[in-house]
Parts: sequence; structure tokens; C-alpha cells
Amino acid sequence: MRQQRARLERQIADELRLPERKVHAAVQLLEEGNTIPFIARYRKEATGELDETQLRDIEERLAYLHNLEARKREVVRLIDEQGKLTAELRQAIGEAGKLQEIEDLYRPYRQKRKTRASVAKERGLEPLAQWLQQQRPGAAPLGEAGRYVDADKGVGSPEEAIQGALDIIAEQLADDPKTRGWVRGYSRDHGVVRTEAKDAKAESVYEMYYAYQEPVKRLPPHRVLAINRGEREGVLRVALDVPAERIYDRLQRHTLRQSASPAVRELLVGCIEDAYKRLIAPSIERELRSELSDHAEEHAIGIFSANLRNLLLQPPVRGSAVLGVDPAYRTGCKLAAVDDTGKLLEVGVVYPTPPASKVEEAKRAVNGFIDRHGVDLIVVGNGTASRETEQFVATLIAERGGRSGSGGQLKYIIVNEAGASVYSASKLAQQEFPALDVAERSAVSIARRLQDPLAELVKIEPKAIGVGQYQHDVGQKRLEESLGAVVESAVNHVGVDVNTASPSLLAYVAGINATLARNIVAYRDANGRFGDRSQLQQVPRLGAKSYEQCIGFLRIPGGDNPLDRTPIHPESYAVVDRLFGELRLELAQLGSAELAARLAESDPEQLAPQLGIGVPTLRDILDSLRRPGRDPREELPAPIFHTDVLRIEDLTPGMELQGTVRNVIDFGAFVDIGIKNDGLVHISQLSNRYVKHPMDVVSVGDNVTVWVLNVDVKKSRVGLTMRRPD
Repeated sequence: MRQQRARLERQIADELRLPERKVHAAVQLLEEGNTIPFIARYRKEATGELDETQLRDIEERLAYLHNLEARKREVVRLIDEQGKLTAELRQAIGEAGKLQEIEDLYRPYRQKRKTRASVAKERGLEPLAQWLQQQRPGAAPLGEAGRYVDADKGVGSPEEAIQGALDIIAEQLADDPKTRGWVRGYSRDHGVVRTEAKDAKAESVYEMYYAYQEPVKRLPPHRVLAINRGEREGVLRVALDVPAERIYDRLQRHTLRQSASPAVRELLVGCIEDAYKRLIAPSIERELRSELSDHAEEHAIGIFSANLRNLLLQPPVRGSAVLGVDPAYRTGCKLAAVDDTGKLLEVGVVYPTPPASKVEEAKRAVNGFIDRHGVDLIVVGNGTASRETEQFVATLIAERGGRSGSGGQLKYIIVNEAGASVYSASKLAQQEFPALDVAERSAVSIARRLQDPLAELVKIEPKAIGVGQYQHDVGQKRLEESLGAVVESAVNHVGVDVNTASPSLLAYVAGINATLARNIVAYRDANGRFGDRSQLQQVPRLGAKSYEQCIGFLRIPGGDNPLDRTPIHPESYAVVDRLFGELRLELAQLGSAELAARLAESDPEQLAPQLGIGVPTLRDILDSLRRPGRDPREELPAPIFHTDVLRIEDLTPGMELQGTVRNVIDFGAFVDIGIKNDGLVHISQLSNRYVKHPMDVVSVGDNVTVWVLNVDVKKSRVGLTMRRPD
């Protein structure tokens, strides 16, 4: 077992190009039950400062290789039970590095459903197949085949006997591991995916694929998923075309012998063609289509994950009372006012949009909300009727002279409300706001996601947030796992105030599951605020391991111990005491400019040996002490607010605008420029230099300068560029 683990660790180290000692340490820590955020943050000396991405890669490869080893054992057992396991086959299975290689080796021994070859074997034609494969000089197939004619076995003529024998040979050719591996590689390198419309006259979003072709090795992931969806919806026919001449040539060279009689050679040439067309080509096409789809799905999940992380880490807008507006037509615009902590103050409904169009009445109601609650910001969801609602809000702000409820400047912003309806209908929302209807809860969510995007968005199923591409076309289990890891990473990167966090937020903290999260909140409700981190040990079912994993990510601002508001783990508090003693500092100075300046002068390389701690951990401690209570999101640019509405009709080519990136996909980025629909910056317009992928240039949440390229008012489409026109 130890030897196998060492072998797997060496393999992972080679694949990921990491030192073996780092991989060994990471595997050991993972097997001890440590979480990835905890290892990345608090075990840097052990792993040589591997980051979360590297640790997750190690974890995934380890799981894959464990599954690979398990499958090897299973295949060896199954073949051995048939009495067909040779030393060479056992060795080949043991050396296989991919599941596909193992399945190729197992294929000849797998129990199949009824095939033409299996029927021929039942009729006793296997010896004839072996005779043909001997390819003797002067062999006369019809004469030999006459010996196998047996009406009782279903062989009525020599020709039927020969056909049955050829069916056996064809299946053997198709099941040969080396043949399949070579044909698969050749098809991957030289194959072309072709698509056509089932009805060329029908209009659909797949018209670009009505007569389309592209080499397999150049087909980008987003096109793979689009083609798959078009095929699934019955709009497209899809086929893989592979030039077969070289395949036939190779199969003949590896199958035919010079000694073969002309009659046998002719039969085997036809058999090779049948084996490829009937058995190998369809199977390889399915495998390559599946391979393309798997790669495309992984790519799409990666795009979604990166976008989601950037969205979750958008800077919070603190210190302002907010009015959330969930726009609608017939049912009216739902309003929700929240204070600067997100506490719900009041809900209501107004009807400024058609068909009611009670504009003046709506103005009076909204002005009342603004003045009663000191509202500084109005947040409008981008759903149905958002354009009309935005016009109403902009007019109201102008009529107020831009004055907010607190005496400052009143502004508004349009936010992506994706997932708000999912949250508002959830059990969590029902528990949080039992007296509100679904639309009112949605308005609360819209308001809060500006104040603290992370705390609000964790309440929503990640795939419903809508910052990806083709997320509904990928494996949902894999998507959920990946997005869950992203949310976990973001939550632990920021840290959580244990005295204000919801169960939804706490459940993503390392070492805490949904049950523990509820227990923490229940303990807090029953006993009041946590005064220090050690009190968490009294929460039911929060054991020593969970405490170790979570406690560094839980913050207690204003608690008994000033260190409890920092990311410093309690296991390092004694180090801080020694550090302060060494530098003659007092803990009461935490947060002061004097202390920050003294710590900035400290040399971690020199201090670490004196304190008996590793340099990476000391570096983190010093950084946390210099900036206690730091929220890493606050270093990012704030969102762009508006005071007046911009319509698509106002846009002209060349106009310069400020916008916020809302989504990044393979072929470009969608940018919010203040109109209902986001504008598209195509990948070719992101930079004056070559761009391999849009994520190399922009991320969700970035504030960017763009220029209008073209405007299609009828289709509500705007083309933008980030390349300065001059």
C-alpha cells in the first residue's frame, strides 16, 4: 500500500510538474482530513506554499488515480475468472495510465450482447476464422468452408460459413487495443466534424451550423456545446468524417501476409473494410464526440468558476441605506428598503410601468421610502420592465435634484438579478422572511447583493447566478462540485464575521457543514454574541478537528481578544506574544499606524528562527497584524453608479463609455454600459495585441473604458471595443 501511494505521488508530481516532497505533504494532509483552504493558508511550510489551485489539482488527480487502480484490479479479476489472463496482459493493464487504455485492453474479454461474431462462434465457425488468419499459400476458402456447413447449426452454405468466420475476424480487429489506439489518435488528428440542418429552411439560433465543418483538433469548446445542443434539440445532424485510406492501408499492412492466397487475401481485404466501417469507425466517433464534450464541459465549468469567483469577490458597498427594486409590468415593482447592515426596514409595491402607469403615485411612494430611511442608493434588477423602471428612477432622481434621503447624492445602479427568483422561492428565504411574498424577497436580495455580494449570493444555488456559458449543457454533478469549491474558496479568502453571518455563509467555511452552521447560529441566538473564538468550542457537534479547520476563517470584530478579528490562527497566538515581546509592542496598539510602521520594518527571514516558526507563516502573521480586519475585496474598484438613464437610441459609433464587465466567455466579454442589454466586446476587440482568451484581459467586475462600434436598435445589440479608435 505504501509503495503504491509513493508511486501515485511520483506520478502526480511528474504530471503537475511539482516537487515530489510537496505532493507527498499535500496528500498526507488531505488524507488526515484537512480542508484545502486550511492547508493553503495554515500549512504553507509543510507544502512549500502550494496554493489552492495546485492543491485541488493534486486532490483531483489522486482521486482519478485511485479510481484507475481500482479499475485495474477489477479488470484483472474479471479476465482471470475467464481463465484468459496472461503475464503480458497483466503487465499491460498494470502499466496503463488512462482509463481508456484499460477499457481497450478489457474490450476483447468484456461480455457483449449478441453480435454477428458471437452468433458465428455459437455455430462453431471459430476454427474456420483461425484457418483464414493463417493465410496459407494456395488455400481454397470455399473448399475448407464446406466442412462447416451444418443446417442444424444454421450454416446452410460454404458462403455462409465464410461470412460467419469473417465476422469473427472483424470483431477481433475492432477489439485489438493497439488498432483502436492508433485509429483513435489518427481520427483525432485528421477527423473533421460536419454538421447540417435537418430542415435547411427552418429558422433557428443554429443557422451558422446548417452547413458547417471544422477539424476535430481545432473545434473550440463553446462550438462543441452549441453543436451538441442543436443535435439534442433535433435541429442538426452531426457526423465525424475521417479520411479512411491510410487507416485501411495500416490495417492491411498489420493483418495481411505475403503468403496469403489471392482468394484469402480478397476475403480479408473486405473483412478489414467491414471491421472499420461497421465496428471501429462508429465506436471511435462516439468516443471522440464524448471526449470533445468532456473537454468542452470542463472548459465551460472552468469559465463559469472563474467568473463566479470574481463576482463573489466584488467589493461590498458599505455605509448606505439601499432601496431594492424588483421591476415588473402588471404586478408592479416591488420595493425593499434595507439599512446599512442589510436589515429589512420596509417593503412596498408601486406601479410606474404599463399597464397601470401610475407614475405620480409611484413617485410619492418611492420618495417616502427614500426620506423615511435615508436611502442613498437605488438598486434595480435587470429583469422584465427594468428599462422602464430605470427611466422612472432616473426621472425621480432628477426631480429631487439628486438629493438622497441622508442629504448626500442619490444614485442608482442596475444589477444582474440572476438567481434572485431562485432564492426568493427557496426554503431559506421562507425561513428568513416568512411574512413576505416571493417578489418582495427578491427585492430584498437585489438590495443586499450590492451591499455584500458574497454574503447574499451564497444563498443562491451557484449555477443559477448566470455568469457562465452553456452551464445547463454540462454535467450537473461536476458543475456543482466545482462551483461549490469556488464559493468555499471565496468565503474563506474573505473571512466571515461569526456574529452576523447567515447559516448559508457559515456552511462554506472550511470544516463547517450545514448542520454545524445551523448549530452556530442557534448557539448565537440562545447565548448572544460570541466574545472570543474559543467559545466556538462550546457549539454542539463542533469537534476539535472542525474547530482547527474553521477557526482561522471566523472573525470576531470588537471581541475580547483583538487577534480574533484577524486571519491569524489561534495556534499562532503564542507566536504573536513572543513577537510583540521581541519588538516591545503591546496588543492594544493593534490597528495603529505606529504598530503598522514597526511591523513593516521587521524582517521575517531574521525573526522566524528566533520565534520558532516558518517564514511563510510569519509573513502572513505580520501582514494580518499590519492590517487587522482587512477585507481583500475593498481593494477592488467600486461599481459604477448612475444618475441619468442611457438608452440604446442615444448610442453612436465612436462614443466613449465607462462600463462594468458582467460576463466573460470564450468569444468575448459582455459589458454593462447602463442600458438594458449588455454590450459585447468581441475577443478581437479586447486589445491591440493577440488575445488567446478573454480572461487574459478582463474579469467579471472590472470597470473598463469602451467605445461603441455598432448599434442594432431592432435586435437591441451593441458592439463595443476596448481598442481606442485613434
